Amino acid sequence: MSGTLYIVPTPVGNLADMTPRAVEVLKSAALVLAEDTRTSGVLMRHFGINTPMSSHHKFNEHDNPEPILSRLEAGEDVALISDAGTPGISDPGFMLSRECRRRDIPVVTLPGPTAFVPALVSSGLPCDRFLFEGFLPPKKGRATRIAALATADCTFVIYESPLRVGRTLAELAEACGGSREAAVAREISKLHETTHRGTLEQLRDYFAANQARGEIVIVVAGKDRERSRVHRNKYRPQDGE
Repeated sequence: MSGTLYIVPTPVGNLADMTPRAVEVLKSAALVLAEDTRTSGVLMRHFGINTPMSSHHKFNEHDNPEPILSRLEAGEDVALISDAGTPGISDPGFMLSRECRRRDIPVVTLPGPTAFVPALVSSGLPCDRFLFEGFLPPKKGRATRIAALATADCTFVIYESPLRVGRTLAELAEACGGSREAAVAREISKLHETTHRGTLEQLRDYFAANQARGEIVIVVAGKDRERSRVHRNKYRPQDGE
């Protein structure tokens, strides 16, 4: 009987968001695959988890997964974590999960933290339907993706680097129109978490004048959707602090 691959979400900021079940799975697994063993080592030590770790990241996930699959097929349980959030959501995890499915190795994904859900819900924009884009291409295909997002009839969500958030907001304002409502969330669940709400034009101008820091999630209203109740004429750059 084969073991199980457990996909284990870890906190995106506040360690108190770690679930008891996630801790138990990491303690009981034979091996923990971590995106960065140094980063995950802090988490493991905090919760008293002594399970051996091995690196599994975007630069080696395409390598031969046979040693991991062999351990699973031999009956060992393996847990996969990323630096923060749920593996497979803009982080490594898909390829190993797919190979397990191909070999009928059980895959169990624990519910838990992921940055875009609180950003979406806190944005004040419609979230009954939404499109998750993740990170935009840095160069090739970028303009095409932004043009496609501009026509989406539902709220869409983008992950972005703090170094590129100003550029991205400017590109979105041009493609979607400066009056399109949006929100920019940063440092989800951390001490300095903020959500800035307004139009793309307002947000573009604010972040052109104020250097963003930390992890960024951009949420943009869909085309032709009913306008959400954002106080556009009383935009407060620190709204949400």
